[in-house]
Amino acid sequence: MIDQNSQYNQLPKELNSVFSELEMNKHLRQAGIKKSFGFGCTYLFQLIFCLIFQHKNWFSLLDSKKAEKYPAKDAVYRFLNESKFNWRRFLLLLSSFTIQKVARLTDKNRPKVLIVDDSAYDRNRNKKVELLARCFNHASLRQRHYKGFTMLTLGWSDGYTFMPIDFSLLSSKNTQINGISEQIDKRTCGYKRRENALQSKPEQLPDMIKRALTNGIDASYVLMDSWFTMPPLVKAIVEQGLDVIGMVKETKQRYNVNGKLVSLKQLYRLAQPTESKKGILRSIHTVMANGTPIKVVFIQNRNKKSEWLAILSTDCTLTEQEIVRIYGMRWDIEVFFKTTKSLLKLEKEFQSRSYDGLISHTTIVFARFIVLSWQNRCNTDQRTIGGLFYELCDEVNELDWAVALQQLIELFQDALKQAHKKIKKLIQSQLEKWIASLPNYIKAYLSISLCES
Repeated sequence: MIDQNSQYNQLPKELNSVFSELEMNKHLRQAGIKKSFGFGCTYLFQLIFCLIFQHKNWFSLLDSKKAEKYPAKDAVYRFLNESKFNWRRFLLLLSSFTIQKVARLTDKNRPKVLIVDDSAYDRNRNKKVELLARCFNHASLRQRHYKGFTMLTLGWSDGYTFMPIDFSLLSSKNTQINGISEQIDKRTCGYKRRENALQSKPEQLPDMIKRALTNGIDASYVLMDSWFTMPPLVKAIVEQGLDVIGMVKETKQRYNVNGKLVSLKQLYRLAQPTESKKGILRSIHTVMANGTPIKVVFIQNRNKKSEWLAILSTDCTLTEQEIVRIYGMRWDIEVFFKTTKSLLKLEKEFQSRSYDGLISHTTIVFARFIVLSWQNRCNTDQRTIGGLFYELCDEVNELDWAVALQQLIELFQDALKQAHKKIKKLIQSQLEKWIASLPNYIKAYLSISLCES
């Protein structure tokens, strides 16, 4: 755990290297998260960041024998509740910087997407939390209504690594329990986020996507579920230069087919059946009521095979299989929500009544996830070993598989010549058995006889 007496050498070795690699302290300074006196913001940020990895919460830490080594409770809560800190800018800087590093490891032809979704941010045990509201949870079958916020989240994915980019904790003007604190300076970043909390999801999403693109985040598609694929929002996203792929459901929404407005069920009947495509039933090109051209793909519902689901795409050049495959990347954000709540203690670690405290702690939890995602990519992706990988890739691309296999056997033969006689016989017999078990069409490509030595 971090020691108060060594503020400049306070991270575990595993985290120290990744903090330096991702330039975490630089992003904090650029977001205006700094203090002129007292405990430094970098120290306090790292202290909170490391709590989860030490299997401790702030209460148990202050109740331990080492409590004197750490700041008092007030110092940490003042840091979390500061309304002048621009936590949104910090998260954007950190995520965009990490995404650029990940993008170097990703094939240029691989689709990169922005994913939009919301999740319940539970505060059922609190009564005096700022901007607390009664919210409806459409994803839960048990607890349909709860006290808290709706966490609207924007993330980036290449199908392998997910990175959170931006979020907003939404309250409600109609079901609001507590309002905005009168003590907040209206010139601060914290007050602007409180104003955003009272906006609707369709009002916020275009601005969130615009901020992501402005920060240099590369993406071609925006993925969303049926709660977001409304014509005005789809059109607003398309106007920013991105295509939308999302689930649609039967609503009052109408589609223009040959000058006639039809419902989704009627559109299914008009769509042409597809042949020899497992799970894909039909597809059709149409136009939304606001003039946006789209392609709708109807697929079989796995949970109830007698029903179908519809996926909308504004990129009409994609095939049905490509639309379904790209939309499948949306599941990454569901895994993200589960991980942050179950493992990284979102909602649970700090019980602040201030809206700024909720924003700051959620940002720190998202930063934990970014660090873990980058570490996971480094540990599982061989491309992170650097230039040697790219040199080998260039060589392998110039060889077909038959030539590569031929050269591999030649290497074995060269190694056998230098080996001990007993080892040589053992390896040679095993290699002969392996070649004998190969299919004839592969043996035909191999001109080398292992009996030659």
